[in-house]
Amino acid sequence: MRLRIPKAYLLKRLFPRSLLWRGLLMILLPLVVVQAVALAIFYGNHLDFISRRFALSVAGEVAMTVDLLQRYPDPATQRWVLAQAWRKWEMRMVLEPKAKLPGGRRGGLVGPVHKDLEDALHQQLRQKFTIDWASNPQSVLIRVQLKDAVLDVRTPRKQLYSGTIYLFVIWLVGSALILFVIAALFMRNQVRAIRRLAVAAEAFGMGRDRGPIKPEGATEVRQAAVAFNRMQERVRRFLQQRTEMLAGVSHDLRTPLTRLRLALAMLPAEGRLAGEVAEMTTDVEEMERMIGSYLAFARGEGSEQPRPTEIAPLLEEVAEKARRGGADVALSVPPALVVELRSDAIRRAITNLVDNASRHARHVALAAAPASARWLEILVDDDGPGIAPEAREAAFRPFESASPGGLGLGLTIARDIVRAHGGDIALETSPLGGLRARVLLPL
Repeated sequence: MRLRIPKAYLLKRLFPRSLLWRGLLMILLPLVVVQAVALAIFYGNHLDFISRRFALSVAGEVAMTVDLLQRYPDPATQRWVLAQAWRKWEMRMVLEPKAKLPGGRRGGLVGPVHKDLEDALHQQLRQKFTIDWASNPQSVLIRVQLKDAVLDVRTPRKQLYSGTIYLFVIWLVGSALILFVIAALFMRNQVRAIRRLAVAAEAFGMGRDRGPIKPEGATEVRQAAVAFNRMQERVRRFLQQRTEMLAGVSHDLRTPLTRLRLALAMLPAEGRLAGEVAEMTTDVEEMERMIGSYLAFARGEGSEQPRPTEIAPLLEEVAEKARRGGADVALSVPPALVVELRSDAIRRAITNLVDNASRHARHVALAAAPASARWLEILVDDDGPGIAPEAREAAFRPFESASPGGLGLGLTIARDIVRAHGGDIALETSPLGGLRARVLLPL
């Protein structure tokens, strides 16, 4: 079965994608169409009329010369006629006695001017003739068969062409180029302002606070830049207020929890309440960890600025910390791999992934390598029970998991940090039999 591609799709593929070239196309295409129509009207009317008039003039001069030569066969008179033709019309004419023309040859018939001259000669002459356009680039050779001779006529090409066509074409091409250059400079300035706005928005979305951008360009682009600066300020203010509020809530919650821990510590460690005291102590510690995790999640490591960071030492630190906690972590990372990122935030994200893996598995593998020219790939594999494919997305939601004990905020914080860098995290089936966390970060 032959695949048919819609014409609308093909036309869409032909149009440029960038705003700069689309704007230039919108300006240049109508200009070219208008100038093409003007050229067609000029050539089809004025130039065609001028060409016919030039051809009739040359043909009339040749015909008059032929009539005079045939009317006055005296050699002296004929020489005078030929001399007058050169002096008056700049036509060099020579008689070839007893010569004959070859049968019906017509040289170099290639355009409307050539056809106009041939038609004019047919109209003015009763004799047989030939036209040669190829022998001389400066002249046209017309040979006319007389009674007992052949008349060779060399007429300059400038007598058959109008110089206005060249001036008109130069004017069309020159004006189009000038307008194109002006439009390109103007559109480039407008597009440059939009590109700066896009770069600033991308950097702000990746946590790279570069401050407000300078409004420039057209009024609408300036308005967008001002709105973006206001949006940045509102987002910063909101994050600061949220962090301060949650820090206060965390402090207020930790105060009674500290009193509870102190009271539990003062209870006897032995006796019939020892088991209940141990369970209550564990619950208090779990509540403190939850408060700390939620505060870290809400804070999002927003105060740290990105900087070039070597990945190998960072992952070695994460793996060593996990090993000190009793985890079996294998590390594979190439040296001299430098990425611009917030090192503390990424360290926390990878630590969360490794801790989640080590809680549910005996062996964990941590690896990093460039996935392409634009992306860095970090893999965390384990041999644990894994997560069902339909439940993997839910594992990124706070305190949701199908696994025993839950995942808390570890994966949520990790994805929040990675996405703030412009990357993402995906959960897959690991070659070790458990779960794989694939982290992609832009290089």
